[in-house]
Amino acid sequence: MGDPVTRHLGDRMRVLGVDPGLTRCGLGVVDGVPGRQPLLVAVDVVRTPANLDVSSRLLTIEEMIEDWVSRYRPTAVAIERVFAQHNVQTVMGTAQVAGVAMLVSARRGIPVSLHTPSEVKASITGSGRASKEQVGALVAKILKLDDTPKPPDAADALALAICHVWRGSTTARLNAAVEAAGQKAKRQRGAFGRSHSPRTGEA
Repeated sequence: MGDPVTRHLGDRMRVLGVDPGLTRCGLGVVDGVPGRQPLLVAVDVVRTPANLDVSSRLLTIEEMIEDWVSRYRPTAVAIERVFAQHNVQTVMGTAQVAGVAMLVSARRGIPVSLHTPSEVKASITGSGRASKEQVGALVAKILKLDDTPKPPDAADALALAICHVWRGSTTARLNAAVEAAGQKAKRQRGAFGRSHSPRTGEA
C-alpha cells in the first residue's frame, strides 16, 4: 500500500511500528499527533521461509526494514517488547528480529521505543487483556479501513504505531529527561573528581 501523504508533516509524528517475528514480521506506518485521528501510510508483512538459515532470514528482514525507513522516513520506530515464552526458539527469533529493527533505526538516528503487548492493547481498546481480533477490529475503526488488516501481524504493527503516536511522545520526553539528568550527574562527578585530585609541583 503506497504513501498517500505528500504534504509536510508539520507537528505530526510518522511512526513505523514493527511486530517482530522470523516467519512473519509486521510493518505499519501511521502519521498522527496525540489525541487526534491517525492516518494510515503503509502496512505489509515480511515473510521468510523456515527452510532458510536464520542469518539469511534476518538479512531479508533487515533489507526490508531498511527499504521502509528510506521510503517512508519515520520520525520514530515502535517495536513490541519481547517477553519470555514457553517456546524458547520462537522468543529467540522474535528477539533477534527486534534487535535488527533497533539496529536499522540506530544506524539512521531514529529514536526507538519498546511497548509491551498489554500497553498496546490498553491504548487501542482500553483493556490490556483484549484479544487479537478486538485489537484488529479497533485498528480498522481508528484508521477508517473497510477491513481488518490481515494477517494479524499487520494489524499488530499498526497498533504499535498508533500506540506510540498516542502515548510514545510522553515516554520519549521522560526518557530524554532521564538521559539528560544522567549526563548532568556524570559531568558533576567528573568535576568533583578533578577538584579533589592531588596537585603536583607544590613545595
